[in-house]
Amino acid sequence: MSRSNIIAGLDIGTSAIRIVVAEQSSGSKKPIITGVSAIPSSGLRKGIIVDLEGVAADISNCLEQAERASGVQINRIVSTINGEHISLQKSKSVIAVSRVDNEISQEDVNRAIDTAQAVSLSPNKAIIHVIPTSYIVDNEKNIKDPVGMHGMKLEANVLIVSGNYSFIKNLIKAINQSGLEVAEKSFILAPLAAARSVLGKRQKELGVVLIDIGAETTGIAVYEEGALLHTKIISIGGSHITNDIAIGLRIAIDAAEKIKRDFGYAVASDVSKKDKINLKDYDPQTDDVYISRNYLAEIIEARLEEIFEHVNKELKYIGKDGMLPEGAVLTGGGIKIPGTIDLAKKVLRLPVKIGAINDLGGIIDKISDPSFATVTGVVLWQMDQGDSEEPPIIEMIKNIFKKTVSLFKNFLP
Repeated sequence: MSRSNIIAGLDIGTSAIRIVVAEQSSGSKKPIITGVSAIPSSGLRKGIIVDLEGVAADISNCLEQAERASGVQINRIVSTINGEHISLQKSKSVIAVSRVDNEISQEDVNRAIDTAQAVSLSPNKAIIHVIPTSYIVDNEKNIKDPVGMHGMKLEANVLIVSGNYSFIKNLIKAINQSGLEVAEKSFILAPLAAARSVLGKRQKELGVVLIDIGAETTGIAVYEEGALLHTKIISIGGSHITNDIAIGLRIAIDAAEKIKRDFGYAVASDVSKKDKINLKDYDPQTDDVYISRNYLAEIIEARLEEIFEHVNKELKYIGKDGMLPEGAVLTGGGIKIPGTIDLAKKVLRLPVKIGAINDLGGIIDKISDPSFATVTGVVLWQMDQGDSEEPPIIEMIKNIFKKTVSLFKNFLP
């Protein structure tokens, strides 16, 4: 098996670290999953690294399992990036078409995108993605692919996703310390990776919102007419539901998580008040205390409703609340509570369904859980991008470092 055919994706989540290894055969559009691993994560809070050594050790352990499962050595990897530090801004550029016959080439498109990403960012920010949304050729708008068309002037509309420079640097360091080399085009925003895994072309054309509920964050990505409209990371996730249960029932966190999994429901009105749960069955330190399953559902519903209200707020911000024909697609480990779809429909006023992972072969039973949507999306994204024009973060950080050193040298005697 040639190493050049191996694609490895890494998802560094707050609750778990996951690696998926796939083989892309020559001429095949569907990667074959050959190895999967997942271990608990201990060094992140709300997507932010709080223990660099711990994250590096967790990645290393997960890598060892993935290599053993796939039978190949992994040296380079592409990772997700997450956290509330992520920001989004629009940009546009205008260039003159270079050819004498005014036919637009790929070089013109690349130049338009490069020009559009020359935006003013705060000193602590670095660009993660530059995503073209549409082009204008002379006065003809909403063009998806202008290559081969004729015109005097080409305009590019792009979305620029940026993240905290220090966080990116720490993430690179943690991955390197685990024994991996970070691939040049190193990071993929988590909800965009999940969207690649579970959304189809038709959904993105008609209008859809991807909602990825993780442990401590919820990522959203909104698409319409085949283009990304909006993305956002919200600092609330499934672990907040568990914390609410622990506080409300006065039990340990581990017991709260088990009760959530066994008896949790997202719509309290659908649960009988006569159904009882003995807390002592889950927390030996507690006396025989019986609580209503309906009360448990009320706790869960309140927090999940808050998550969906935050999503709806983002949809209102872009004028798409209740206006997406393909509705909402849910994924992530936080969507496993029964009744979540019904609650989402009620709050979002949209059709809602659970996302299914697409376009992969091999041991797909190992990645059927919704929590694997993001890391499998990393694999598919790499297959799609090839030699794309997205800016290599590693090179960007090196260039920033070189410029900083050069600036300081100017002040030296």
